[in-house]
Amino acid sequence: MSVDIRPAVPSDAAAACAVLRRSIAECCVQDHRNDPAILAAWLGNKTPAMVASWFASPTNHSLVAVQEGAVVGVSLLTGAGKLALCYLLPEAQRRGAGRALLAAMEQQATTLGMKKLHLHSTATAAPFFAALGYRSDGNVRSPYGVDTVLYWKPLSDCADTDAARKRFCNCNSA
Repeated sequence: MSVDIRPAVPSDAAAACAVLRRSIAECCVQDHRNDPAILAAWLGNKTPAMVASWFASPTNHSLVAVQEGAVVGVSLLTGAGKLALCYLLPEAQRRGAGRALLAAMEQQATTLGMKKLHLHSTATAAPFFAALGYRSDGNVRSPYGVDTVLYWKPLSDCADTDAARKRFCNCNSA
């Protein structure tokens, strides 16, 4: 089954919101541990209206993965180089949609002149990002009470020096 990756538009918001909510609730049990308070906090801003506002923001770059006409994945990159969203429906996982979505977002970031991406991964998704070349830089607790792994990945061929490892700065190429 092929996957198409395209820019997200505001009319994708309801479907993308459903992807976010299902992925978090069903796939991230290791992270929220079925704790109703954590789950409610994590899902609190995952509404169609909020997702539409994220898509409409001129500083964000959003993509959706579409299979057989249905949105099965969503990603969002901020202007600061943070991959803020990268989620798939449970049934779309381990079929190439996540890799395609992330590769397209990395290409988008490169086109925008970004030298690296950073993200806060759930424990559930950490092996996925690690397998695709993202480097761990410690743990961070999210505002909703989930421990996350800070990952980053250089998108250019800048040297892997301590200076290049600065979390929220692009590396300098000489």
